[in-house]
Amino acid sequence: MPILRRLKELLDEARVSYEVYNHPLAYTAQEIAAQQHFSGKEMAKVVVLEVDGRPVMGVIPGSQRINLNTAKASLGAKAVKLATEAEFISHFPECEIGAMPPFGNLFGLPVVVDPALEKDEHIYFNAGNHVQTVRLKYSDFAQLVKPEIARLIEERKRRAA
Repeated sequence: MPILRRLKELLDEARVSYEVYNHPLAYTAQEIAAQQHFSGKEMAKVVVLEVDGRPVMGVIPGSQRINLNTAKASLGAKAVKLATEAEFISHFPECEIGAMPPFGNLFGLPVVVDPALEKDEHIYFNAGNHVQTVRLKYSDFAQLVKPEIARLIEERKRRAA
């Protein structure tokens, strides 16, 4: 299965360096990270949210879970909930369910990225299917997508010794 055509065209036209990795069928960010031998925090996991009634692509580290209260406060929203598959599937007709790349601009959706992803030089993400991952410099991703940066995960609190 090839990388999502629109994604490949966007990356090639922008002349950014990226790598595509093939891997055994995997459905979770942690499975992919383990198979590819990189940290789950480098995997950009897409979570489709409904923010004040409109769909928004949230992007968080694969090793984390979305925190709806944190997202609501960060976005200054009245209501934030996880979108159901039925609510978001029509936005991603060429993608396998759950394998959407974090390029909401390709799908007409605003993108919000948790600042934790900015810490690594590269990010990995699904290529529109469950058997390929793309590696891209975070700075190139940010330039192409122009996401809003807002906390979507709860910061881990350090315990006193």
